[in-house]
Amino acid sequence: MTDVRRRVRDHVRDNPGVHFNELVRELNIATGQAQYHLRRLGRNDEVVAERISGRTHYFDPEYDAWERRVLSLYRRETARELITHLLEDGPTSASTLADRLDLARSTVSWHVDTLEDAGIVERSYDDRGRVEVVLTRPEETVAFLRAVTPSLSDRLVDRFMRFVDAGLHGVEAEE
Repeated sequence: MTDVRRRVRDHVRDNPGVHFNELVRELNIATGQAQYHLRRLGRNDEVVAERISGRTHYFDPEYDAWERRVLSLYRRETARELITHLLEDGPTSASTLADRLDLARSTVSWHVDTLEDAGIVERSYDDRGRVEVVLTRPEETVAFLRAVTPSLSDRLVDRFMRFVDAGLHGVEAEE
């Protein structure tokens, strides 16, 4: 195995759910070089690639499909904050999440939809018919939160989306 391929494999193992652009940037390698080595690692079952919510993420083969979705979505700051609130507070209404995160309800709804599609949260209805959001596997979720920190580029994209969302809904963006 070449030194570059080993670096790519080790980076994927150390950063589960890393997306392609982040890997290229952090390893300071050419795009074509990264594609070549990731393809070779994939053929040898040393790396798993999965497209999740518009980005290709890379994982060690030890992770199952649910774990891959969790790890990739944790790399997105807003989803991570939403999950953190659910861990701290338990089942929470969607409107409460929107208030606590200072986001438009449509943004929270979009993130809840994404997390629900990934099997990370479920929606239920309280006795008044309001939507409540609950984690499906809270114990496992805590363990994965410790393994992933969103990259700077992920945080910047999330913050830009919040800024745009705030402008569209007439809410002041946080500074």
